[in-house]
Amino acid sequence: MSEAPGMLLLVDDDEAKRYVLSTWLRRAGHTVMEVGTGREALAVAATADLVLLDVNLPDMSGFDVCRQIKTDPRTAAIPVIQVSATAVEVADRAHGLTQGADAYLVEPTEPEELLATVTAALRYYRARTRAERTATMLAALASTTLDINAAETFDGLAAVAAADAARIFSVEAVLMLEMPDGQLRRMSGRPGGPAPVRRGGLPGLLDGVAERVLGPSAGSAVVTMGRDDWLRLVPDSTLRVDVCVAAARVKRGKPPTVITVDGAGLSGGEDMQILGQLAQSVALSVEALRSSAEDHLVAMTLQRSFLPAALPAIPDLTMAFRYLPASDQAEVGGDFYEALPWRDGVLIAIGDVQGHSLHAATVMGELRHALRAFATEAHSPVEITSLVNEVLRRYHPGMMATLCLVIVEPSTGELSIVNCGHMPLLLVSGAGAAYAGEGGLMLGLTRHEPHTETAVLPMGGTALLFTDGLVEDRKIFLDTNLEILRAAAQEVAHADVEAFANHVMSLFGPREDDVAMIVLRRTG
Repeated sequence: MSEAPGMLLLVDDDEAKRYVLSTWLRRAGHTVMEVGTGREALAVAATADLVLLDVNLPDMSGFDVCRQIKTDPRTAAIPVIQVSATAVEVADRAHGLTQGADAYLVEPTEPEELLATVTAALRYYRARTRAERTATMLAALASTTLDINAAETFDGLAAVAAADAARIFSVEAVLMLEMPDGQLRRMSGRPGGPAPVRRGGLPGLLDGVAERVLGPSAGSAVVTMGRDDWLRLVPDSTLRVDVCVAAARVKRGKPPTVITVDGAGLSGGEDMQILGQLAQSVALSVEALRSSAEDHLVAMTLQRSFLPAALPAIPDLTMAFRYLPASDQAEVGGDFYEALPWRDGVLIAIGDVQGHSLHAATVMGELRHALRAFATEAHSPVEITSLVNEVLRRYHPGMMATLCLVIVEPSTGELSIVNCGHMPLLLVSGAGAAYAGEGGLMLGLTRHEPHTETAVLPMGGTALLFTDGLVEDRKIFLDTNLEILRAAAQEVAHADVEAFANHVMSLFGPREDDVAMIVLRRTG
């Protein structure tokens, strides 16, 4: 078997012997560095593929030189062939090998034996180097797979994949994928460099690259391209070198994912396989994220269909509402709000069904429709909460919910509050801000004990009803955030209701729960 030539370090203080050995080695195609002392050898050993080391050196023993080479992490893997014309006994050879030498030659040696030993040592060294490099890259690939699976957004996934691809291959890498809105996203990463750089482009560009590499089929494929060939395909690429391109598609007809890296970062078929596996992992994560986003959009559309699209116009009152999910990827929740004409005033309701799931959202829709039906039948607020509680217990046993009803008489400002374990409402006026109506048992229990209370909303005053997602934070006491909300609401007491609502919604975040909120102001 032949082996590619290497960079060899020849260490011997005998110039004549160095000349002979270096001549044999150079004729075999190797590049040879020649030094005559142990200290010189240690200074340049890291640049060599193999060291040919005489035992007897003028400044130190060749055995000691070998031992230092093998104990230095930078040079430990470099093969050392010990050579001697004087230390030729079995004990000498054994000592050399125990000090780390990979082979031991006794002079005089024949050219064929020397070259065969060098070839064998280089073969082993390079195989070990390739195996260690592959193991390191596979470990990095496993880490990258975890990173991309943990990504919660398409941009986050693209940034992680581009940065990790650059880290795995130690060269610039570019990831291309299609966003849910059909736009192309290109993310460039550099090893040890700044954060990945985001770029756009025409969607047809991605399909053109994938067609060249993979065709229309599913799976993954990897090809190499020369610089000119690549730039004809992607004229504005930041990679203006020979490249290696991997494309992957989960299913036929699905958008592809493409990863392109500087070709200098890949040294063989194993590296190309790792690049292909990376592209396939990214494609699977992209598809999972895309499916999750589509499912969430369906769920959010269903949830929003349960909520009123507008609030009724009530004389002498101005109202605003807000609904905000925790994030684009969060599960839908059971927050709801309602505003219904009530005799000469309005009935305001706000509630929250426990849990974050499509089931919680559907239970919320049922409770809201039941509440509207009972209100239409002219039941009192306390009776309405009792009837809603019976609906929850009968048709969804084990589920819990909070609910707060407020009857507002615009002419007098009188508020009749019925609270079933919900957050208190906040009353804000020029004179200050305070919470009212706190207490009561949650819905879903066998006992129904709502808290009832009356209050007065002065002319120009504002009432704020909200779900707990507005103020809850696992790292902060609830009372602390309630006080922040109270003080902030008082500061904007005279702002119009829309500005008031926007200010309140901007106080806290990022949120771990959905938020529903109604703001009403007495203006008559």
